[in-house]
Formats: sequence, structure tokens, C-alpha cells
Amino acid sequence: MPILLFLLDTSASMNQRTYLGTTYLDVAKGAVEVFMKLRARDPASRGDRYMLVTFDDPPYGVKAGWKENHATFMCELKNLQASGLTTLGHALRTAFDLLNLNRLVSGIDNYGQGRNPFFLEPSVIITITDGNKLTHSSGVPDELHLPLNSPLAGSELTKEPFRWDQRLFALVLRLPGAATPDNEQLGSVPTDESAITQMCEVTGGRSYCVRTQRMLNQCLESLVQKVQSGVVINFEKTGPDPPLIGEDNAVESSRPVSSFSQQPWHSCHKLIYVRPNPKTGVPVGHWPIPESFWPDQNSPTLPPRSAHPMVRFSCVDCEPMVIDKLPFDKYELEPSPLTQYILERKSPHMCWQVFVSSSAKQNDLGQPFGYLKASTTLTCVNLFVMPYNYPVLLPLLDDLFKVHKLKPNLKWRQAFEMYLKTMPPYYLMPLKKALRMMGAPNLIADTMDCGLSYSVISYLKKLSQQVKTQTEPSGSAHPNALQFTADVTETDPRARRRYKILLIIISIT
Repeated sequence: MPILLFLLDTSASMNQRTYLGTTYLDVAKGAVEVFMKLRARDPASRGDRYMLVTFDDPPYGVKAGWKENHATFMCELKNLQASGLTTLGHALRTAFDLLNLNRLVSGIDNYGQGRNPFFLEPSVIITITDGNKLTHSSGVPDELHLPLNSPLAGSELTKEPFRWDQRLFALVLRLPGAATPDNEQLGSVPTDESAITQMCEVTGGRSYCVRTQRMLNQCLESLVQKVQSGVVINFEKTGPDPPLIGEDNAVESSRPVSSFSQQPWHSCHKLIYVRPNPKTGVPVGHWPIPESFWPDQNSPTLPPRSAHPMVRFSCVDCEPMVIDKLPFDKYELEPSPLTQYILERKSPHMCWQVFVSSSAKQNDLGQPFGYLKASTTLTCVNLFVMPYNYPVLLPLLDDLFKVHKLKPNLKWRQAFEMYLKTMPPYYLMPLKKALRMMGAPNLIADTMDCGLSYSVISYLKKLSQQVKTQTEPSGSAHPNALQFTADVTETDPRARRRYKILLIIISIT
């Protein structure tokens, strides 16, 4: 169920008029309606959830959140007025916090237990702004800064305010006040030079510099295509470049390979598509992407996690490994310089292993947890996610079924025990499940644990309960609970009084 959050600039400068005679705010409202009509063409849009946030001061910025229906969304959109300041940083923080409101309750982020791409809540934030100077009640900042302190419980567990399934896009309106000759040629729309562009790119999105109505329509068509189920990953090359391949697909080992010059494919920040199951409409998966640390049962806290995992790939050609009945997960990569480079090598029967640094107990690079491989038709590149250190596990399991016939000897058991000790403990549950599916349910003892300390487990449970309390002050969830709690962090005594009044109103309703 994609979440489509519109963040509309309601600063006073949005009252300026375009050559069409409409205000920028009118253009923004119209753009939202056009987007919704375009999106409605896709049958998958039936599950969409729309949210509306503005630049208004808390607690009034969230116009339509988790509980408001479509009619409320449209009514709030229609009644928007532009009269405030350009508080983009605070508005973005409000939008991200609103999206993150229920994640600790649902356990979707799975902190300390590996990152599951199939646990996701794909969200697209579409900001529509005029790109004017940022303004705040305390002055005119030169740079875009999001408030570091969040009222949301558990926000310290992720370094950034966003998550890997949330992308920010911006339509920056640059429509002139006077008509100009229509010599526009439709093509790629450039990014804008305003403060929001870098923030968009960090999340895996982008900005659009909109100069005409035709260009705006083109951008809306593009944005509709961006509504995809997936998560953003940093792919980074480790080790030397691969040997060059000649025209006849033979490796040219005599030609030098430069590993020192940075190439675009060496580092990519892109989406992997997480397709829903056609029968259930929900993504299904088996294996996590490892954490960038080894769980310590004596540690009282979890290290903060980066929103986007850093997955390193080695350019050493390996043969892809699979065995009968062992499940694996396959995710298609969004087109990028990396996918283009792999496809141009025309080696669909070879793969490159992937790693997460510091995921193993001692090895800095960690052990492979999967591989990148071109499809046999050379139309796309897929990330295969396997059990951790699968080159060791798969031959063991192959022997278990084919040689030992599910009755392993002492030597096999010792090798398997050694493997389990080098595997992050949060892989135990998915491995037990996979072995049960394969017909070997009793290989792993039930006494083995997940690797988190008692204090961390207790803290995560406490956070979940705290979020439930925040969002259900009167026993039922309230969509703007986040904004109400945000006021408590303000030092202004009027804000505190406003908070108390709002809680009374909630308890009555």
C-alpha cells in the first residue's frame, strides 16, 4: 500500500501570480489533482493512501494524516491558504515523522535483527514549492537544516529522519509572471538549484525545475512512474575492477584495469524493486540484509543505523549457487550506471558477490550474503539475497541431503556448528524456517537466541508501547498525535497550554 504524501509550500510567496493568471498555490493544488487522476489509471492505485502536510506551524501542519479519508484530504487541499514562512526544514521533519509514526509498533524496521526488504511501507513525498529563500521566525537561514530533535520515540535508532522505503521529490515552480515565446522542447526536465535538491537526492529522489505548464504536466507523468514498491540501497565497489571483456566475450587479461579512477558504476544509490506476491498483494521474502555490526549480548544499546545500507560488491566472477528447495530472494535493481556496466559485460552465467562491512564477528568486509547477476536475457540486473556466508552453508546442506540422507555424522555436525558460530545470530530464525521447509526441522536447537541483550529487547518493547500511547491518548489512534507531542518540546509556555487544550479535546472526542 503506497503512501503518497504531498508537502505543499504555504508561505506568503506562493501568492505570486504566473503568466496564466493563477497563483503558485493554485498551480500546486491543480498539480495534486492531476497527479491523482494520472495515478488512478493504474489498478494498483486502489491501495494508495494520501496525506497532506503544509508549512504551517505545529500542530496545524498536518492536514490529512493516517486516519483522514479521501474526502477530508480534498477538502483540506481546496481550503489551503498561503500566509506563512518558508519553514521547509521543519515541514520536512514533520512529514518524515508522520510517516514513521507507526513503524516501531509494527516492527517494520526490525532494529538489530537485519534489514528485511520485504518489510516495507513504500512512501513518496512530493513537495511543491516556489524555491524561494528559506525563512524562519528567527531569521533567514542560508542552508536547509532539518531539526535534529524529534518528538518521536525511538528516532535515535536511525541516523537520518527518513527510512530506506521513503523517497523525496520536489516540484520547484519557476513559472514566469509574463508570457514568453513558446520555444520549449520536451525532454528531460533539469533539477533545480534550490536547497531541497540535495535532500531529494539523499533519499533516492530528485527535484524538477518547472518553468511552464507543459513541463509541469511532464513532471507529473514522470512522478507517477516513480511510485514503486522498493527500498533504496547504496552499492559500492570493493577491490579491483574486473578484467575487460573483448568483442568476442573473452576476458582480455593483457589489458590493464585501472582501479584508481572513480567510475560512475563504482558507487550507486538506487532502488531495488520489492514486488508484491501476485496472490496476496504482499511482498514475501526469506532472508535479511545483514546489519553493519555484530550483535553483542552485553551491549545495553543498539548503534544507530544508516537509513540506506551500504552493500559492497566484489568484481570477482563467481558461479551463482543454488540448491534444491533452499529459498532465496530476488530483487531487480533500478537502472543505473552499475546495471548498465554489468549488462554490457554480457556474462549472465557469472555473478558478483555482495557484502556488508563489519557484519561478521571478525572479518572487516564480512561474509557474502548474496550476489548481483544479470538476467539470462540481459534485460536487467538482480540482487539475489541468500543465507549469510552461503558458499559455506550450501555445500553442507547439499551433503546433508545427498550424502548423509538427513542422518549427518559427527564431522558434518561439527562443521555445521562452526558455521552457526560465524553467522549473525539473527539469521537463526529464517534458517530454521528454511530447513523446516526443506524437511530438516531439528538441526538447530531451540535454545539459541537472537543475539540482542535483555536491555535492548526491553527498550524496543518499551518504545513500541510508548508509541502506542502517543498515538492513542484516549484509546483510539489520532492522526495528528505527532504534532501534539511536538509542541511539548517548545519552550514557549503558550505552546504547552495549547498542547494541554488539544489533549482535552482528544479525550472528549
